[in-house]
Amino acid sequence: MFHPTVFENIKVSLENQIYDYDNLDGILVVTNRSDLLDLALMSREFNLSFKLAGSSKVTSELVLRSSVKDLSDEILEVPDSVPGCNLLLRFHLEIGDIPTQCSAIEQILTGIWGPELTPVQSLSFPFGSNSGLYTCCVSLAFKRQINEEQMDDLPELLEFLLRSAEELEKV
Repeated sequence: MFHPTVFENIKVSLENQIYDYDNLDGILVVTNRSDLLDLALMSREFNLSFKLAGSSKVTSELVLRSSVKDLSDEILEVPDSVPGCNLLLRFHLEIGDIPTQCSAIEQILTGIWGPELTPVQSLSFPFGSNSGLYTCCVSLAFKRQINEEQMDDLPELLEFLLRSAEELEKV
């Protein structure tokens, strides 16, 4: 019989909670979803993007990854291994005043997530565009892996994610 991996269990839990926020609570709208198996690296990646209901400025993205080592350690039950997943959060928004808005973004996210998660901001713009707007992609990468022991923390993590999106809408 098939035994789901840590990746599958966390993915299903996060996915169910996000879709409940969409379908039952109506507080967000899922805009994209992908569940990828990389056959070259034998790794897994799950992405789920959403916008807050009634908002269009910020797209939030949750990315869950598992490497071939994590998957094989778990499936082969390697002694002394603790299989888990890597979690990355991203926020995409347009900004015009780089010094002011990037500083505000960093303060907001550091205030919500604490100093352990350092926001990394990347700016881009279409070549030839004179609009003065930049696309800002903000990444928050968790420094340690998560596993089934953190399942009870997922609702709180999603609350922080929603709060981050709400605050970034004001930037």
